[in-house]
Amino acid sequence: MKGKEWYQADDVAQEYDSKRFSGGGRLIDHREKQAVLDAVGPVEDKKVLEIACGTGRFTVMLAERGANIVGLDISRAMMTQGREKARRAGADVAERIEFLRGDAARLPFPDDHFDAVFAMRFFHLADTPAKFLAEMARVSKDVVFFDTFNDTSARLVYNWLLPMGSRLYGESEVDGLLRDAGLRLTEAAHDFVVPYGVYRKMPNGVASELRGLDTSFGGTSLGEHLASVSYWTASVPDAD
Repeated sequence: MKGKEWYQADDVAQEYDSKRFSGGGRLIDHREKQAVLDAVGPVEDKKVLEIACGTGRFTVMLAERGANIVGLDISRAMMTQGREKARRAGADVAERIEFLRGDAARLPFPDDHFDAVFAMRFFHLADTPAKFLAEMARVSKDVVFFDTFNDTSARLVYNWLLPMGSRLYGESEVDGLLRDAGLRLTEAAHDFVVPYGVYRKMPNGVASELRGLDTSFGGTSLGEHLASVSYWTASVPDAD
């Protein structure tokens, strides 16, 4: 089972958060949420689009901070989880969220419709990343943010074993994608020399100790080169 088929399975959606963000996975959840907040900035009353919103981890977080956000996903099962998460967050949060099933390569929005557009844990499943990034750039009037898994990391060793498949990126490829989409890179951050899967198998306390070592080594030039994930923040030039 690869890519879209894996992602849309009911059992994958039901177990998605618990398998990835419990125990040591909480550290991953925290880092990813901080990366999104750093990229999109203050979001109160901003219009935000999340591509591949999945179970609504970031969708609900931003709505809680006052964003008016559309969460787009191809998986009905994932959005069912997201809607339940929004419901539990309360009516004042849920009313700021619209969950929409759709294709990220053909976004149903006019140009410059959102203040910020972002996608997390999406590009490793993307079969046509250039199309997706071009659409993200088209509908954003300011910020575009996404992450990638890297082709110089330990993930390269086991990537082929993953049930969903996974595309790895080099820095030059991302540079080309940004250029072709008409975007300007404003910030890049590289993290997690130790792959996600290692953290998920550890108790939170042990994972916290490892995370400290990971962060220290990750701050070196070699650590950046071996990082398994990169966070890319770009701007739409006309917004400057």
